[in-house]
Amino acid sequence: MPNIKSAKKRVLVSARRKEENTLVNSSMKTAIKKVEKAVKSGEKEVAAEALKTANMRIDKAVNAKLAHPNKAARLKSRLTKAVNTME
Repeated sequence: MPNIKSAKKRVLVSARRKEENTLVNSSMKTAIKKVEKAVKSGEKEVAAEALKTANMRIDKAVNAKLAHPNKAARLKSRLTKAVNTME
């Protein structure tokens, strides 16, 4: 454990930020899985709604610098293509 006051604060702040980053990353992955599940089950309306949520969560992760912009674009493109090719 650090002895200096500023170092103690950095430990607390970094722990809080790690928790927030984990939540953002986890929610992004969950949203992606929901879209994939809806596509697999053939529920077009549910997939379209889940896609909106997934796009929001992916953008939030990019803004927090947790995902690379190119990866985000690739994920959004693949999910959109999967939803649009459903019958």
